[in-house]
Amino acid sequence: MTHHALVVGASGIVGSATSRLLADQGWQVTGLARNPKAADNITPLAADLLDLASLATALEGLKPTHVYLTTWARQATEAENIRVNAAMIRNVLDALRAAGSVRHVALVTGLKHYLGPFEAYGKGSLPQTPFREEQGRLDVENFYYAQEDEVFAAAERDGFTWSVHRPHTITGVAVGNAMNMATTLAVYASICRETGRPFRFPGSAVQWNSLTDMTDSRQLAKQLHWASTTSAAANQAFNIVNGDVFRWSWMWQRIAEWFGIEAAAFDGQPAPLEEQMADDADIWRTLAAEQGLAEADITRLISPWHTDADLGRPIEVVTDMSKSRKLGFLDYQASDDAFFAVFEQLRAAKLIP
Repeated sequence: MTHHALVVGASGIVGSATSRLLADQGWQVTGLARNPKAADNITPLAADLLDLASLATALEGLKPTHVYLTTWARQATEAENIRVNAAMIRNVLDALRAAGSVRHVALVTGLKHYLGPFEAYGKGSLPQTPFREEQGRLDVENFYYAQEDEVFAAAERDGFTWSVHRPHTITGVAVGNAMNMATTLAVYASICRETGRPFRFPGSAVQWNSLTDMTDSRQLAKQLHWASTTSAAANQAFNIVNGDVFRWSWMWQRIAEWFGIEAAAFDGQPAPLEEQMADDADIWRTLAAEQGLAEADITRLISPWHTDADLGRPIEVVTDMSKSRKLGFLDYQASDDAFFAVFEQLRAAKLIP
């Protein structure tokens, strides 16, 4: 049977990687976003997920077999995160109900399932690491839980299978993305190289010294494809990371070497990027003009608040992948090579010097 994927959030890091993979697999792919970007073998579709009329018009006549929900909208409070992000999931699934074509829905959330939302990030009583899928929900409001509940309710009502995917920090390329550590660090390293500023690790001593892991967007896309086409993976939640572990004391040096700069000695104290980069907009604009870069607006490239949240955690964060491995998902990605792949893409696209 022909596979027709609707990728919701197709212009983001995860959505663009998923769209590319499925198109390469010969699937019919429709990429839905507020401002979709042109891409080979992917049909762009524009809609506002909170505008029911816009969404109904955009999806009219569409009969996807598989839906990949890879988007979210950051709000000022967790209560608003829940209201808005649950509504986006509900609206998409409600709009597709009449077609009766959907066989599987895959939802991408993340490790805040175990760590709690940004308002309570890494605080209070947390599950023991490595995080495992059987660990229950925290006793705290969380928009990931609300998104899951929308998918579960629609699956029970409409008869499709589902999967939930929980990545750690995601590396990939997408301009204008709200959570983009690799591009943020690439811009920061480029500014340090051009200005002579020290390349200082922004996070906590715990993150510097402890083991951690990450998720390449291509690795996540592979698991999304696997779970949505493997019967044993139906109606399951899966962690998804690259498969290796590292310490930032090692990775920071690897990133510095790629950019040809010295890694500053870590003094044990956080140096948040939001503070370090607060006045860098003009520096980047000048650098972009001098180097002929494609994006002069630094806010379209960096998300220092999110990088600070990840690198400033006071706890070790590692993720268990046994569940999907036992079911046959065996892909692996070295995390330093994942960073380097992003840096190479950014340089090739003239987004960094």
